[in-house]
Amino acid sequence: MKYAFIQRHRRVWPISVQCRVLEVSVAGYHGHFIRQASDAQRRHLSDDALLVHIKAIHAETRGGYGWPRIWKELLTRGIRVGKLRVQKLMQLHGIRAKGKRRFKVTTDSKHDLADLAQPARPAVHGGPSPTKSGPATSLTSQPTRAGYSWPW
Repeated sequence: MKYAFIQRHRRVWPISVQCRVLEVSVAGYHGHFIRQASDAQRRHLSDDALLVHIKAIHAETRGGYGWPRIWKELLTRGIRVGKLRVQKLMQLHGIRAKGKRRFKVTTDSKHDLADLAQPARPAVHGGPSPTKSGPATSLTSQPTRAGYSWPW
């Protein structure tokens, strides 16, 4: 309110006199209008204009970016906008990132064909079976003609 009054009456009274009477600093008055001018240029990007930027980034990345990456990409391009605004606009317009592909099984192991890679081998009879080769031997015993020799 005070800055607006000073702005309206700046041609009637000097700015420094008005600031002293209204108890505000001259630097604060000038800073207010500088901030207002720069914020107006940066901040007011319409939703439609922002949506065009979002859709462009979404198309460039072939749908691979969600709202966090799109928001970061907007910041790197110099478009200052809030995270929640990007998130809500994307959600409202149905813009979503592609999900990861699910694992797809490509081997059909339930077929009725015989295993063609290895033909069946006939069983060999006559030798001892590997599971029944005699008494179990430990690492410390040595087989001899008379039996087993123990090192102790």
